[in-house]
Amino acid sequence: MLLKNALLALETGAKKGDLRIKQEIIQEIGEGLIPLPDEETLDLDGKILLPGGVDVHTHMDLDLGNVRATDDFYTGTIAAACGGTTTIVDHMAFGPKGCTIRHQVEAYHKLAGGKAVVDYSFHGVTDHVDDAVVAEMKDLIADGITSHKVYLTYGGKITDYEAMKVMQLAAETGIVIAVHHENDGSIAYLREKHLSQGDTAPIFHARSRPPETEAEAVARTSYFARMAGDAPLYVVHLSSALGLDVVRSARKNGQKNLFVETCPQYLFLDESRYLEPDGLKYIMSPPLRTPDNCDSLWEGIIGGDVDTIGTDHCPFFYNKEKQLGKDDFSKAPGGAPGVEARIPLMFSEISSSRLSLEKMVALCSGNPAKLFGMYPKKGVLAVGSDADLVVVDPNKKVTITKKILHENTDYTPYEGLTLSGWPILTFSRGEIIAKDGEFIGKKGRGLFIKRNLPDLNVR
Repeated sequence: MLLKNALLALETGAKKGDLRIKQEIIQEIGEGLIPLPDEETLDLDGKILLPGGVDVHTHMDLDLGNVRATDDFYTGTIAAACGGTTTIVDHMAFGPKGCTIRHQVEAYHKLAGGKAVVDYSFHGVTDHVDDAVVAEMKDLIADGITSHKVYLTYGGKITDYEAMKVMQLAAETGIVIAVHHENDGSIAYLREKHLSQGDTAPIFHARSRPPETEAEAVARTSYFARMAGDAPLYVVHLSSALGLDVVRSARKNGQKNLFVETCPQYLFLDESRYLEPDGLKYIMSPPLRTPDNCDSLWEGIIGGDVDTIGTDHCPFFYNKEKQLGKDDFSKAPGGAPGVEARIPLMFSEISSSRLSLEKMVALCSGNPAKLFGMYPKKGVLAVGSDADLVVVDPNKKVTITKKILHENTDYTPYEGLTLSGWPILTFSRGEIIAKDGEFIGKKGRGLFIKRNLPDLNVR
């Protein structure tokens, strides 16, 4: 297929031109390309052509024991495709207590294989770190698992000793360690304090997890990474100005391999949502923050302090699973849908001049592909790259409602937001899989991506 007259979102800047697809890859980029015999031509005059979105923070089919995320790898990746995301790297659930990482990788291959409609990979995950786990992390590099996640809170949290152990491994091998940064002890104390006082409403989810709990944890692991020799450390879903200040300070003191992800919910929503009658919809960890924290994160994006935009997509039904917290905020499963809205939300900020097209593409495609070993196969418009493409109509205004989205839940946290620009075509390896908001691809067409070691040059 030959795509003509689009505004191409290239790494070097936006440029009007043509792009040729052949055998699933981008074969040629240029101006005035002549259609070949039997080549389908599509005129995209007035449209913008982006590299497919890369979301490296999803939780498809996540099993929490008492509840399970309501999007599996089929429904969740349909939503991703319709929203312009063509690659995901999923954060796996822990699995049986003490199980190996490989046990979960194999379990997730069964969950995703034959279902995913876009290409995918997995982050390793562990609730304990010993010599056997370290050896396994090394072995999994050959299988294309080059990143692992650990938690500093929840039942599967690791100790500081274990955190140092994985940081040392990361420094030696070049793998990335992604960390959920919240201080477990202080959260447990504040949660018990509020519940003992009868503070059971959703707003106390935020009050029991203040920004200090995040900032302390970011500071702690950044020191661990530094002591290990500037190990590659990835801060997932940063939500606070205090946490961002910690990152800035660490980088100022010479820590280069410290990377930051934030999510649209921490940019477009604030903690006032917890005061609404349906506040349970917004229970997630870390929680939504005050508007000044949203502003600080935007400043971090514009100033280059934030490297990627993920979603932490983990949906539940408001009228079912979320109601477990109706009398006690701590009983509501944490998580919200978001994989479909990420690209439209961030693209819309270009029209308001808050973001440049180049910055938006780096945050949503290029940088995550680099940091998680998929570049230049993914995340860029370049000859030889996979033809993962998104065509956006910049003049199409859309008001987000649950009705137009494909996520398997009964709400969207972004209900009622009106955006400028919307994906109208999504290509995955040269195949159109979503058109005008509808999925037209095949179940199970997504392929597992055997990832390389990361490219840390994103700033």
